[in-house]
Amino acid sequence: MSENELIYPIAILGINASPSSVKSILPAEFANRFEGRDKRRLGDLFGLKNFGVNIVKLQPGAISSLRHYHETQDEFIYVLEGSPTLNTNGESTKLQPGMCAGFKTGTGDAHHLVNKTDEIVLYLEVGDRSPDDKVTYPDEDLKGIFIEGAWHFTRKNGQAFE
Repeated sequence: MSENELIYPIAILGINASPSSVKSILPAEFANRFEGRDKRRLGDLFGLKNFGVNIVKLQPGAISSLRHYHETQDEFIYVLEGSPTLNTNGESTKLQPGMCAGFKTGTGDAHHLVNKTDEIVLYLEVGDRSPDDKVTYPDEDLKGIFIEGAWHFTRKNGQAFE
């Protein structure tokens, strides 16, 4: 069946979408840090090509991602439930439902969310799907590059992960 023949839903209840079967696409030594994060790829369900939309649930103590920034992809989050802490290069900001944040490409301001509360956090994340993106993880010996539709990760010196 070709891409044009696929049938996509008209509408769904987002939280009922199937969770991603992969906890993280990062190398194994980093992937275990994502226990307690449940991501549902809503944009993919509708065949969206230009941007992605995910609904993400963070259990207490969970993180959204490693702190990072993109060279060509913009990102945006909108908090639905709970009070995550947004960590950036310069500060930590406690968010609440209804608050949003945007991460403009190329600024070098690394970011991620941490659930430091005893309550579940639920938020939407939106990002464009710019080709040939590069992502920097300033706190880790890790860098990523998006080539021909797939992420490839190495250490900062270019060495492959074993």
